[in-house]
Amino acid sequence: MSTASQVATHVSPADPAHPSVGAATSLLDAYAPGDHFLATPGRTLLGRGSGRHVPHDERPLTQRVDATLAEALAAGQDAPVVIGAIPFDHTAAAALSVPASVRTAPPLASDPLIALPADLSAGVEWRIRPVPEPEVYGAGVAAAVARMWRGEFSKVVLARTLELTSDAPLDLPAMLQRLARRDPSGYTFALPTGPGRTLIGASPELLVSRRGTQVVANPLAGSTPRSADLAEDVRRAATLLESVKDLHEHAVVVDAVHQALAPHCNGLTVPARPTLIRTATMWHLSTTVTGTLRSLDTSALELAVALHPTPAVCGTPTQTARQVIAETEPFDRGFFTGVVGWGNAEGDGEWVVTIRCAEAEERTLRLYAGAGIVSASEPEAETAETAAKFRTFLSAVGAEL
Repeated sequence: MSTASQVATHVSPADPAHPSVGAATSLLDAYAPGDHFLATPGRTLLGRGSGRHVPHDERPLTQRVDATLAEALAAGQDAPVVIGAIPFDHTAAAALSVPASVRTAPPLASDPLIALPADLSAGVEWRIRPVPEPEVYGAGVAAAVARMWRGEFSKVVLARTLELTSDAPLDLPAMLQRLARRDPSGYTFALPTGPGRTLIGASPELLVSRRGTQVVANPLAGSTPRSADLAEDVRRAATLLESVKDLHEHAVVVDAVHQALAPHCNGLTVPARPTLIRTATMWHLSTTVTGTLRSLDTSALELAVALHPTPAVCGTPTQTARQVIAETEPFDRGFFTGVVGWGNAEGDGEWVVTIRCAEAEERTLRLYAGAGIVSASEPEAETAETAAKFRTFLSAVGAEL
């Protein structure tokens, strides 16, 4: 696919968008494994070159990131940006770097060329292994619900995975193209997480952003699969807006976000009722929380660390939910339900909840999907919800359950 090569730099999401045709898609086309690619509704970023890696040591993550950015500035790097991924387990090592160079463009959704379909690659034969099996996952949901009825906790997010294996090497650029072109207004990423490993996905959920003193969070909780039939799709959306179970689940998450941001912000605005957002595969209940930062010393990453993990990806109470997850899920989540994003030395940035993603290595993809389990949850419905969430990535690689 041929696109213009001109790329704008240091574009602010608040600036009027008059991009050259192909400015954003040229970065998408230029991505190669090992690069840091991140597209948000505010900008498109492509980081290249080893640069500086944020170390893993006893210091708080925010201090390590600040020090790494300061080193880059002291070395003469112009406007350094940290990009990468933070795992679900806050004690595990993050995969954050300050690339040697970062090219920036307006958002993909503002580029007319994003409407062009992704090139079809040669068919790939996938071997798919669910971990755990759907029946085992359903049994885990039932066990969690029983514990909730006994009053042990009020919510837990339980995930399952699909392991996809191919005889051919993975075509990460083609996968990224399909993900980005299917939902260009979302958050699409491909980020190195270790030698030969890449975290790739398309998340609909902003954890928090900061631009100057403006703070925005957009928690999502409560969802239902889309339908190809228009009338049924609308019915499902309307039902979700009135679902007592989903509205309660959503309210718990919004309250947690409010409580975490309140010490850092003045004048937080929290709408009384959620609205709907849609992706290609799902409807989600959505609330946009906005506020004004009390101090510019508080970075976007510091806010993200204060928020993570929300009940939307873990549960409540948090520590109890973490324990239930560890006891129930037969795998390490790694970077799934962690955070991906970018931040600069001024403290601005965007950090996104790591969902609708896969970890890629050699000829293997591990896909992840989770569902929020509350006392009214039914194992069959939650298993079906995770299957629907897998569709985002399965469609990007030409696989089916």
